[in-house]
Amino acid sequence: MADTGAAGSGSFGPSALATPANAITVFRLLTTPLMVVLIARAGPSWSAVAAWFVLSCTDGLDGYLARRQGTTRSGAFLDPLADKICVLAAMGALVAVGRWWWPPVALIAARELIQTGLRYRLGRRGISIPATQWAKVKTWLQDMSVGAALLPWLAPHHAFVQAILWTAVVLTVVTGAQYLADSRHAAPAHVPA
Repeated sequence: MADTGAAGSGSFGPSALATPANAITVFRLLTTPLMVVLIARAGPSWSAVAAWFVLSCTDGLDGYLARRQGTTRSGAFLDPLADKICVLAAMGALVAVGRWWWPPVALIAARELIQTGLRYRLGRRGISIPATQWAKVKTWLQDMSVGAALLPWLAPHHAFVQAILWTAVVLTVVTGAQYLADSRHAAPAHVPA
């Protein structure tokens, strides 16, 4: 989840960089190549599932810590970026091993890149658009599609895995359009010093 929830105890201020939540986010970024190697070498396998599970769980952990210890501007930027890098790297590896076709992954990648650029531009103007409930469902479906594609016992059920992926694609495009619409009406928020 994004590192943008309400601050808990507030032990870290908004400009803090060295926080436990950010450390976990950086860990996720640094271990993503290991997951890609596991997918590239073994395709659907329990080792790839385990790597994906750890990366998915630590996504929730960094958001939890940020909400308890104080959200930061760096975390609000790094956490969603790490989410996108992890998901897109896994999806790209699944395309490379022939598990998925490239068009659905290209659609997801295009939306995520456009949204990341827009989020950065809006952030520089002091505008923050919180994730909607549907955007959270979209993230969950993307994660689930990767996990399903990596499970060895689901490997023979390609149509089922593709159905999850295409559902994630539809929701990714819809929530991307909603984000664009919301960004046109958003007003600058107070940005703490």
